[in-house]
Amino acid sequence: MFDSDLDRDASSAKVRRRAFLISSASAAAGVLLWSLKKPRILEASTPKEPQEVTIVQFSDAGARLKTVHVPKVVKSEDEWRKQLTPNAFDITRHADTEMAFSGKYAETYEKGLYRCICCDNALFSSETKFDSGTGWPSFWAPIAKENVTDQHDTTYGMERTAVACTLCDAHLGHVFDDGPAPTGLRYCMNSASLRFVKRG
Repeated sequence: MFDSDLDRDASSAKVRRRAFLISSASAAAGVLLWSLKKPRILEASTPKEPQEVTIVQFSDAGARLKTVHVPKVVKSEDEWRKQLTPNAFDITRHADTEMAFSGKYAETYEKGLYRCICCDNALFSSETKFDSGTGWPSFWAPIAKENVTDQHDTTYGMERTAVACTLCDAHLGHVFDDGPAPTGLRYCMNSASLRFVKRG
């Protein structure tokens, strides 16, 4: 074997090793970028021990009944998937968002109560609903502050406040500080997260 053959073999091995290292680093970078882009809010999880929460119960007519301390509603992904439509599942259990003006409650102004589609917790009253012009049901306050939970949301490179149901952690939407008086807030909700109970 000649020296030039040895040099060629050594050079070829170096090129293969360099190509392997570059492709491995590219794959690792791709996985890292994918994990950073994936939404990290409100992914349903099952706690080891049942957690208890405080909520306010309301009748379907909107009358405040009592404040109770109850176990949080916890179900598996399969259980939620069986209970909910695919759209409601994606929105409530994985923090998706429906298209503007596509939800059935965006233009609803009848008197009634809005409950959580997942657990029936009372969330909003028609008394605080207003036309925000955004294409999503909007409220200037929840029916009881205990019944919703604010969560810091940094997905998609934005700083927002996500709103979840206190009783089951369902993702409802987001709250913004551009609403009307008296609160100055706009609870921008997904119709698919809600169930409307019309007042008789």
